[in-house]
Amino acid sequence: MKTTKIVYWVSTSIICLFALSAVQMNSEMAIEGSKHVLIPRYLSIEISIGQLIGLVLLIIPAIPKRFKEWAYVGFGIMYISALVAHIAVGDPFIPFGLMAVVFFGLLLCSYISFHKLEAAKK
Repeated sequence: MKTTKIVYWVSTSIICLFALSAVQMNSEMAIEGSKHVLIPRYLSIEISIGQLIGLVLLIIPAIPKRFKEWAYVGFGIMYISALVAHIAVGDPFIPFGLMAVVFFGLLLCSYISFHKLEAAKK
């Protein structure tokens, strides 16, 4: 139980720290990165706002389980889409694709440990 809680909080914290970078959605680097993977500007702003909402949903313990589930879905779709976008524009797998795969793996660790903790509550 203690190990599961540690895995949950470490993996969730790393995901949330990475998602916190969405506050820089108007930086020149973010705009150029979106252009590079052919994402329209309006969509990159929506993705950034979604990341910030997902961050809040995952990190606050009092949020209902259903909302956390949808946050996991949103982050999962985002990481898979990032992998596909980098492959589509011809970026090398290392570091671009690998980063999406690593964060998807962290997301899975967080998701599985979240469900283990929920099952232990019952």
